[in-house]
Amino acid sequence: MRHFKTLAELAACVGQEVATSEWITITQEQVNRFAEATGDHQWIHVDVERAKAGPFGAPIAHGFLTLSLLPVFFESAMAIDQSGMGVNYGLNRVRFTGPVPVGSRLRARLTLLSAEPVAGDGVQLTWSVAIEREGVDKPVCVAESLVRRYP
Repeated sequence: MRHFKTLAELAACVGQEVATSEWITITQEQVNRFAEATGDHQWIHVDVERAKAGPFGAPIAHGFLTLSLLPVFFESAMAIDQSGMGVNYGLNRVRFTGPVPVGSRLRARLTLLSAEPVAGDGVQLTWSVAIEREGVDKPVCVAESLVRRYP
């Protein structure tokens, strides 16, 4: 985990890969609960037996489930003493570039693209996020994430 004392210290890292998160294992229970929360019950996610015979050889996580793990990745990758609150401001670009079979381990590499001041003494951080699947060379998801952090 990378540790920063202030938002200014983090903002000085623009253009750098700042941190890599801890690994997270994707479980069938997570996939099923995500399906319940979103109403996306497509068989490649929730029908384990049918998915074994499908194109991926196993059930796979929803792309949006993978994307929804961004807060967990950020939290395990870095701590900022001066920041009391962070809010998701949005996404500029997202691509799901590979499947995430149940049982996969994922982590994220976080590169800080920009840091701009916002009202309330905050900073808007634009991150390039590459979500990696253990044992696979190509990321399974790439996204540009905007996060606002406040003291």
